[in-house]
Order: sequence, then structure tokens, then C-alpha cells
Amino acid sequence: MLGPSHALSGAAAWLAASLVEAQLGHHHSPVTIAVGTAICAGGALVPDLDLSGRVTTNQGGATVAHTFGVISLFIVECIEKFSLGVYDITKTRRDPRRHNGHRTLTHTLLFNLALGYGVYAATTHWGKPAVLVTLFLTFAFALRGLFPGWSKRAGWIIVTAAGAYATWWANGHLPPHPGYPLLGVALGAGGIVHLLGDMITSHGCPAFWPLPLKGQTWHNVVCSREKRPLLKAPKNLWQDFGGQWVADRSRRARAEK
Repeated sequence: MLGPSHALSGAAAWLAASLVEAQLGHHHSPVTIAVGTAICAGGALVPDLDLSGRVTTNQGGATVAHTFGVISLFIVECIEKFSLGVYDITKTRRDPRRHNGHRTLTHTLLFNLALGYGVYAATTHWGKPAVLVTLFLTFAFALRGLFPGWSKRAGWIIVTAAGAYATWWANGHLPPHPGYPLLGVALGAGGIVHLLGDMITSHGCPAFWPLPLKGQTWHNVVCSREKRPLLKAPKNLWQDFGGQWVADRSRRARAEK
């Protein structure tokens, strides 16, 4: 699944969760919902920080790797090498040899839950500075993922400036609070949405590392086509309801004649 799809999935998931909360009587302000949606969209790109490209030519790599130009590409290169090192240290004999760290450490539930908790702890302990850093990074990620065409044309400097402006705006409109623990929840939720998206691809991801599954600590969890009812839903709905509607219309037309 590509970066824009992950970002859109993260935004949709947060909006859906906000709607459910509203139905249960837990209402949030429009600003809080908008900020949470952006953070979840940006967080849904975080797992791909292990997909590096060519730093010197600013080419290749994941969508999120180009957020801050060669700077983020270099950081992603370091994360990819670190993830590969963790893979090599913790793999079993049944785990295949790898030459890159994509879809390893950052594509695990443990990493994304730890990241979400880390942001929660940071915003609670350090307050506004940690909040502003989280907002800036995730807003920039979200812009890169939700508006891929615009961000590519505008370039990383404009994306960085837009992320900084969105951070300044959110800082002035969010209710006064020394820290916002909900930011960690939104960030971690975005990462988990990313994992779910990768699990419906043919490659899958090692979501349950380091638990040994089938003799592998890095076993890629894949949701087979037979277990994807949601993916089949549009077709089935068309066959069951759309086809019936067409048949009814045909019968009415013949009866009118």
C-alpha cells in the first residue's frame, strides 16, 4: 500500500472513531477533531520511515522520507539500517536473509504502541514543547501523504513552512493545556492503521514481533483473500442489491409496456 493510501486510511479511521465517540456522548471540538485527524494521518506514515532512498540525489524511498528533503532521507536511511540490524540480531534460522530493513522494526505493534506511549509520556512530562514538536512533524507528514501531488510540486521547503504554520495555528486554537495525551493515542492509532493496511497486501508485515510464529520471530502476517470480506463487500453489495434493483427496474419497464 502506498503512502497516500496509508495517510488517507489514518484520517478516515480517526474521523470514524470521533463519530462513534459523538454517538456515545463524548463530544470534541472541531479543532480537536481536525488536529487528531491530521496526527493520525501523519502517524499512519511513520512505519514507512524504514524505507530509504538515495540521499545524494533525493530520489526513491517512501513518501514520508521526502518530507524534509535530503535531511529526512538521511534520517530514514539511518532508521532503515538500524531496523536491519535489529532484524539480523533477533531473527531465527527460519527467517529469510534481508538486505534492507523495510517492513521490519517499525512495522510491528510493539514499536507503534511504544511510540504512542512515548509521545503520551513526553507531552505529559514536558508539556507544550513536546506538543509543538509532535504537531509539527505529524502535520508535515500528513501534508506529504494527503496531498502528494501538491507537496511534490511545492517542494520540501514549502511543506516544512506549511507544517510550521499549521502548528502555530493549532497552538493558538487548541484549548489551553500543558500537555495533550491524546496526541500519543492518535499517533499510535495511525501506526496501527498502517499495519492493518499492509496486512491486506500479499507481503504482509511482522506485526507480532518478537513473538515466534511458525518458528519465525519476523513472520509476516498476511490476511488472505479468503479472509477479506470487507474487500469483497462492494462486489457482493452490487450483486445482491444492485443486481436486484436492475431486475426490479426491468420488470417495471416491461409491465408499463
